[in-house]
Amino acid sequence: MQRRPILATFTLCALTALTTGSATAQSYPDRPIKLIVPYAPGGSADLVARQISDEWAKALGGTLVVDNRAGAGGNLGVDVVAKSAPDGYTIGLQTVSLAINPALSAKMPYDTLKDLAPIGMVASSQHVLVVNNNLPAKDVKSLIALLKAEPGKHSYGSAGSGSTFHMSAELFKAVAGVSILHIPYRGGGPALIDTIAGQVDMSFPVLSAAQQQVQAGKLRALGVTGSKRSPLMPAVPTVAEAGLSGYSFETWFIVFAPAATPKPVVDKLNQALNQALGTAALKERMVKDGFDPIPSTPAQAASRLQQEMPQWAKLIKERGIKAD
Repeated sequence: MQRRPILATFTLCALTALTTGSATAQSYPDRPIKLIVPYAPGGSADLVARQISDEWAKALGGTLVVDNRAGAGGNLGVDVVAKSAPDGYTIGLQTVSLAINPALSAKMPYDTLKDLAPIGMVASSQHVLVVNNNLPAKDVKSLIALLKAEPGKHSYGSAGSGSTFHMSAELFKAVAGVSILHIPYRGGGPALIDTIAGQVDMSFPVLSAAQQQVQAGKLRALGVTGSKRSPLMPAVPTVAEAGLSGYSFETWFIVFAPAATPKPVVDKLNQALNQALGTAALKERMVKDGFDPIPSTPAQAASRLQQEMPQWAKLIKERGIKAD
């Protein structure tokens, strides 16, 4: 006897939710959107956020404000997004570290897969293996031979434990089967400076950060870390092409909202983002700075995150990598 009223109630609730979501999406955004970057200004994530914010806001018909919340290897800023109201007015941008950090941190302040709703992929960028000019290795093959002949003697600098500089190097060590001492710095700039000075033998900086030093002859570039050569250094082969088959590392950038954000709002953000990434002017600026735009659906972004998390967890466990 109660079946029809209960069914009617559920139907009414579902219709109300659908109508509310549609109404929210139609009026959204009606105030500025905060785009949280979990790193200090000046890094690659900050640069990408500031590159896309104007075109993205224009496509949305609103305003995007970049808000830097550095700390805890990016976890602090991501946690702010995870715990924000799920209304589309606080969103975040993070690197591949979103997939790496859960395996590095013994206690995460949020659940990456449960507390976040991917909006879409933004771009990818390569790192580059650079060595001090005094190191006798002239290419990847000779570097690997040197490292195997002198295990533990040579060092590399990174932007800190758990950074993409660190992870690209640890992946290189795992694939090549070599031992290199890790020297973590507080940022990629100091690591690059000490590579030039010879305090460390090599590093794996973001390609755009090393470009000027390589062109000036202060560092020797042996290989870019991605699956194809970069237009910023077209004469430099990929690490795989130069002799280390099976090696590939790219930093990617993803934007996300709190998990309970209405799907129509997430979809509207995604559509506007893809529209922005498709504009010729933005694409040109991004490529010039070493970023390859990669538009996607929310589902594709979520899939990439889900696929890479266990891969990084395996490497981190096998190598015994710890965060600072």
